[in-house]
Amino acid sequence: MDMCEFLSRYEAGERNFKGVNLIGSYLQGVNLSGADLQAASLSEIDLSKADLQGTNLKEASLIRANLSGANLSGANLSGANLFEAKLTGATLNGAVLKMTDIIDADFTAADLAGANLYGAYMIGAMFNGAIMPDGTLHD
Repeated sequence: MDMCEFLSRYEAGERNFKGVNLIGSYLQGVNLSGADLQAASLSEIDLSKADLQGTNLKEASLIRANLSGANLSGANLSGANLFEAKLTGATLNGAVLKMTDIIDADFTAADLAGANLYGAYMIGAMFNGAIMPDGTLHD
């Protein structure tokens, strides 16, 4: 499915896009709230400033994805791959990131208040100026 078809189907009310392949798509600023993108291939996608509230991104591949400034409040990212993902300034309060691979991802100035990071695998992630799950500011 190409990006135009995906957006048309979303705008028509469809929300189930499990396993969709949108690698490298440009979706900056789009509203995809409530979409089911479980196990989707979203590597190198640009979802900066997108509204992804309540979106199911469980087990999605978000390798080198740009999610800067995106609203991921209440999103499910359990088991997702965030290798080198850019989440600067993203809102992730209440998001579920259980068992997520967070390797060399950039969460600078992100809001992770109330996020669930239980069992997340983190190496080299940057959290400068981020609000952490317990509400504290990371230096």
